[in-house]
Amino acid sequence: MLIVLFAISAVAQDPAKTPPVVNDVQDAKPDTVKSVPDIASGFESKSTALPNIGRVGVDMRMQVPISAKEVIVRALENNGDIEVSRKDVKIAEFDLTAADLPFTPVISGQTYFERETAPNVSIFNTNPSTTNKSLVGELSYSGIDKRFGTSFSVTFKNRRLSTDNPVSILSPQYDSSLEFRVSQPLWRGRKSDDNRRRIEIARQNLRLTDKQFRQKAIEITASVQKAYWDLTFALRNLKVQRDGVGDAKQQLEHNKRLVKEGVLAPVDILAAETQVANLELQVYAALEQVNRAENYLKGLISSNKDDELWMKSLVPTDQVDLTVPNTTLPEALALALDNRIEFDILEVSKQINEYDQQFYKDALDPIIDVFASYKSNGISGTANSSVGTFFSNSSTTTKVNEVITRVNALDPNMPPIDILPIPPPQTVPTSITGNYLSSVTDIFANRYPTFSAGVTFTIAPNGKAQRALLGKAYVEGEKIRVQRQQLEQLVQIDVRNALQTLRTSEARLRAAAISRENSEKQYESEKRKLDAGLTDIYKVLERQTALMRARSAELQARTELNKSIAELQRATGNSLKANDVETKLVK
Repeated sequence: MLIVLFAISAVAQDPAKTPPVVNDVQDAKPDTVKSVPDIASGFESKSTALPNIGRVGVDMRMQVPISAKEVIVRALENNGDIEVSRKDVKIAEFDLTAADLPFTPVISGQTYFERETAPNVSIFNTNPSTTNKSLVGELSYSGIDKRFGTSFSVTFKNRRLSTDNPVSILSPQYDSSLEFRVSQPLWRGRKSDDNRRRIEIARQNLRLTDKQFRQKAIEITASVQKAYWDLTFALRNLKVQRDGVGDAKQQLEHNKRLVKEGVLAPVDILAAETQVANLELQVYAALEQVNRAENYLKGLISSNKDDELWMKSLVPTDQVDLTVPNTTLPEALALALDNRIEFDILEVSKQINEYDQQFYKDALDPIIDVFASYKSNGISGTANSSVGTFFSNSSTTTKVNEVITRVNALDPNMPPIDILPIPPPQTVPTSITGNYLSSVTDIFANRYPTFSAGVTFTIAPNGKAQRALLGKAYVEGEKIRVQRQQLEQLVQIDVRNALQTLRTSEARLRAAAISRENSEKQYESEKRKLDAGLTDIYKVLERQTALMRARSAELQARTELNKSIAELQRATGNSLKANDVETKLVK
């Protein structure tokens, strides 16, 4: 490696071995250019027949006449973006229904069996352990009123208890109850809460999604209109190019007769033939433009890649001479402010923000709720055969009385202690004995009622987090106001540009029409001069080319005028109404 570098360095330092360098491009002479390798040597262009003048994948015999309104309707029915927007609306509708779930009354319940064995820790029970068996059933109906935040519940409870505890006088024992309970917020939660906030946001989101869907429909409508007129231009331009080829061929035959008559030289035939070839090339270029315009329009209106429409040829049927809207700038701006969906979208955002502000403002208030409940109980059962109590034992009472007697004898001056009466044998009251239906009867007889009422409150001394959320909501409101001002500016620019484009398109169409009329006159005049020998074939071909360009330019100007009308409809938010497709949005 070092040897190679040394050799290169030596060559660089020896002027005698340094090859000459051309420092200036202007110093290069044709004879100084060394041998250039031949590329595709021996190539020779051979004349071939023209390819089939058709469109790929399209059967020209299957033509579909279609109007601008029809393509708009097809786009609204089949376009993928529109279908996605429709699905978004459906999703928003389901979200709104789901947000109402907390306020939907519910029925809940449970039932279970429980067996419990516990050690004895009571002086009234001599058993080493106690076993309780319970069968419980509960059914409840509860809900929340959406208007005032009132919560209510109705609960029905049942229990069958069997025990071997001698202290319990009933076994099995049936306990039943029916309870009504109501709670009403007095401050926070009376007008709004998080659940009602979610419902309001879901409702506004449904409106928002619907507005976005309509905005997408307007955008698709404008795009389809422009694509329709682009296809119209492409087809009419193709006809212009074909007519040009036919005209050029007629001129070629005419020139051949002039050559025979000696008016033109034979070499002039070559120029006319070249003109025909060049114009035929323009026909194929125009055909490709038709193909691209038609494919783009089909992509907007076809349902999928297998739609039969792809195999057919679209033929626009609308007249190209549309009526130009006669509107002033103030009228167009007023229409845009009323119709542009973007303002409706911002209005929905504003409504959500206002509800957020109210919610976070209410969240700073304390929670003060009043409640009331009424409960009716019932009980029944079978007397426990093994029941026994300390005070029902007469021998024990006798012993206690003997102790009292001795105590009274100790000091006759002290007031005597009363002797305990001998209790009668304990029996279970008949009012609480019976089967399960007896306990239910107690409920409706209101034998054992319980009523309660009160107030609950919760106060957060430090509401810093809630104030932060409220401050954020206020800032969001200011942001929406600024966005509306920006939108008003952008809409004004949009409308002004659309109106200016419309006026410019009108002027361009007028100029193009004059240019086409004059080109026709110049072309006819030049042909007469050629017949009289006052000009040459090249002038005629030049006039012929200019005429074709003028015809295409006029078609293009008419197309741009129609597209500018569609753009003005979009800028003013009037696309759906102007094209009478409002009802097609409902599907």
